[in-house]
Amino acid sequence: MNVKDQRVAVVTGASSGIGAASARGLAEAGYSVVLTARRADRIEAIAQELADAGHSAAAYPLDVTDRAAVNAFAASLPRCDVLVANAGAAFGADPVETGDPADWLAMYQVNVLGTLHTTQALLPALVASGAGTVVVMSSTAGHQAYEGGGGYVAAKHGTHAIAATLRLELNGRPVRIIEMAPGMVKTDEFTVNRMRGDEGKAASVYAGVAEPLTAEDVADAVVWAVTRPAHVNVDLMVLRPLAQAAQHKVHREL
Repeated sequence: MNVKDQRVAVVTGASSGIGAASARGLAEAGYSVVLTARRADRIEAIAQELADAGHSAAAYPLDVTDRAAVNAFAASLPRCDVLVANAGAAFGADPVETGDPADWLAMYQVNVLGTLHTTQALLPALVASGAGTVVVMSSTAGHQAYEGGGGYVAAKHGTHAIAATLRLELNGRPVRIIEMAPGMVKTDEFTVNRMRGDEGKAASVYAGVAEPLTAEDVADAVVWAVTRPAHVNVDLMVLRPLAQAAQHKVHREL
């Protein structure tokens, strides 16, 4: 992988949404960006877009739930200064009473174990950088439960636990742990995938909300937090649109 002496930022789940926007933002901030996701064509297109704009970028197809593949990826990198552990997903909106355990398992694997795999594999390089940063993409769901969100809430609580625990365990070592917890973000794919392709159900989530957050809003916060001086740690940033005061308090213009 051809990355030079620039600081290197790895972004997982970089094929769309917050991951793609974060990769673009970090490239603009001067990082050599390594985009990872399962969809090779998507990350290759974004890496080419960034290269055409004069930035250093590379694509590496990766399933973060495959530990052996994650280890091989980590071994291929000459350095890593920033990890944006963004890969995640939600499946279904069923109550706990009738939720499919397979959905719960799939969400746990990508949101929790995917974050664990990439963080563990890249941590030696992050420490060796002398000023490493891990951005864990959590969610307001990792801090407050809501009806129909049991499996996703449980998974994102797990993601939050990784960030909070790792920050304690790495105290005294040169790695910052930043947790981003976005609320209502409207992207092209996340909610549609959650609703199993039902675009009507996905649209109803944002019905009447004039301006939900965008992927670029969250990416802007990621880049800001990452580019603070090395001694400044943004422990937790909660981002919501103005219309969303809490998980259950959303202003809708209907």
